[in-house]
Amino acid sequence: MADDLLSTPAADTYDASSIEVLEGLEPVRQRPGMYIGGTDERALHHMVAEILDNSMDEAVAGHANRIEVTLNADYSVTITDNGRGIPIDPHPKFPDKSALEVILCTLHAGGKFSGKAYQTSGGLHGVGSSVVNALSDSLVVQVAKNKELFEQRFSRGLPLGPVEKIGAAPNKRGTFVTFHADEQIFGSHRFKPARLFKLVRSKAYLFSGVEIRWKTLIDDGETPTEATFHFPGGLKDYLTEVLGKSSVYADAPFAGKVEFREKFNAPGYVEWAINWTPSRDGFTQSYCNTVPTPEGGTHVAGFWSAILKGIKAYGELVGNKKAAQITRDDLMAGGCALVSCFIADPAFVGQTKDRLSTEAASKMVENSVRDHFDNWLAADTKSAGAILDFLVLRAEERLRRKQEKETQRKSATKKLRLPGKLTDCTSKDRAGTELFIVEGDSAGGSGKGARNRVNQALLPLKGKILNVLGAASNKIGTNAEIRDLCEALGVGTGTKFNLDDLRYDKIIIMTDADVDGAHIASLLMTFFFTQMRPLIDGGHLYLACPPLFRLTQGAKRVYCLDEAERDAWLEKGLGGKGKIDVSRFKGLGEMDAKDLKETTMDPATRKLIRVTIDEDEPGETGELVEQLMGKKPELRYQYIQENAKFVEELDV
Repeated sequence: MADDLLSTPAADTYDASSIEVLEGLEPVRQRPGMYIGGTDERALHHMVAEILDNSMDEAVAGHANRIEVTLNADYSVTITDNGRGIPIDPHPKFPDKSALEVILCTLHAGGKFSGKAYQTSGGLHGVGSSVVNALSDSLVVQVAKNKELFEQRFSRGLPLGPVEKIGAAPNKRGTFVTFHADEQIFGSHRFKPARLFKLVRSKAYLFSGVEIRWKTLIDDGETPTEATFHFPGGLKDYLTEVLGKSSVYADAPFAGKVEFREKFNAPGYVEWAINWTPSRDGFTQSYCNTVPTPEGGTHVAGFWSAILKGIKAYGELVGNKKAAQITRDDLMAGGCALVSCFIADPAFVGQTKDRLSTEAASKMVENSVRDHFDNWLAADTKSAGAILDFLVLRAEERLRRKQEKETQRKSATKKLRLPGKLTDCTSKDRAGTELFIVEGDSAGGSGKGARNRVNQALLPLKGKILNVLGAASNKIGTNAEIRDLCEALGVGTGTKFNLDDLRYDKIIIMTDADVDGAHIASLLMTFFFTQMRPLIDGGHLYLACPPLFRLTQGAKRVYCLDEAERDAWLEKGLGGKGKIDVSRFKGLGEMDAKDLKETTMDPATRKLIRVTIDEDEPGETGELVEQLMGKKPELRYQYIQENAKFVEELDV
């Protein structure tokens, strides 16, 4: 559990007054998707990340240097640290409760809002611990503090008793959390050693000052049962391990770490490592305050901006005029980059924090990285020359393909015979174009008035597309709706699919917000998954998010995606005068062009969901698709039996 008191820095003041409460506990168990993204395996493992992030925050703040993560035989998880320990004294605002109970049983309660207890932290929403508690049938917290050991037990978000002193702890300090995920929420999903091992290892790379010990009592035959992670080289070590024996253009990666205080007088820092290779596709893995941001964000934008400006400036310096043609896409083609920043008060998109939205991060990261990149290029001219030559070749190849594509697109447009179906855009370049796949002519009619004619095209489909799972190949090829879709996209199916022939940058499935719409979207996603998988892997497939309700109060108007959002607005009001008028959209065809544009089609105000495949468990996606959409009804029946208990209300 906790370790020697003398092994960590002196503790700052951290007591019950550090814990701030913003609002009461919400019914997390009723809608877990709002807090951890669902009830699937990814959401289950995210619970470990939430607790681990709290221990990492202690380490980054300088109050802990050792963390232990154990997967127990009963599939519970234990996470310990040798930090300051969660406060257990009565909370000033709730004198009849310990601060520990407030943290574990109240949303938006924690020591990270004001910045007094933590300058940078990953768990900023103050919901992590309480959400894990709410979704666990058993959670036990032990705190070693002031040479004493305290304990409090919980079940499904409720305390089973007060904090109790259970013994002495003369040489220990820190927090000990053991939780078991509730099967009423997650069904048959279980923690996987390999997935947790990868999570734990990545956290150790992100902060070189921490040692993380891993242990699993469940042997999967592949994952080490015990390991200790401590990487003084940080992300540079991580990148070296990821690239392995791949050939690279720079003998040593461009890596570094810069404190933001140097230029911006702000807490935090950015650390990075990047190299280019012809041996594999490029990738960008990014983090903020040790939290993975798979969708990137402002810190990633700032990093690539620094690299792009730096390589162009170097090309100009050595007289290579073609360097001016290099774009960010060229950089990322073979660029393998790791970016990690620590900032105060970061703003994320969603509770699962997939994308950073803090505007200041872009400028701070760009300015911090740029000077170091310029110096690195000037100091290692051999690597700089090799990278520049590679990027220029990529740019020339891209421009050549673009020119060919424009010619192909013009000819393809002439060849298409879909006058009553495809409403094409006017752009001759694929970049930035969007094809909206809609159900029926009425939705297509509204879409025509709402779209941007330059880059947005519409393809109405009649009825439900063929379920391609189990369908004969000749039936797929002769199906009218599939044929129209393939011709509009400019590609073939299966082995005939070529991503370079794709005529649009984004393919957006835009169906009604009801059961039939969800079924059509499922059939389309099944089609793309089985027949055009590279389209998904390349990040080209999206789901639109049309609203279900429109609320109007005087001049005020808001749109709601579901009943929960509607009820929340009805409770707090819109800020206008008079009665709130509630309109339910039965379909996209009922929405006027203004509503559809504002809520679903305008990039400035809409929300899109990118369709992705779990990189950690790609095989499970295929199994789930087969289970739900395949020819065997018994598999569907089994899934319904196992998951029907999660359904709260039906829209029929």
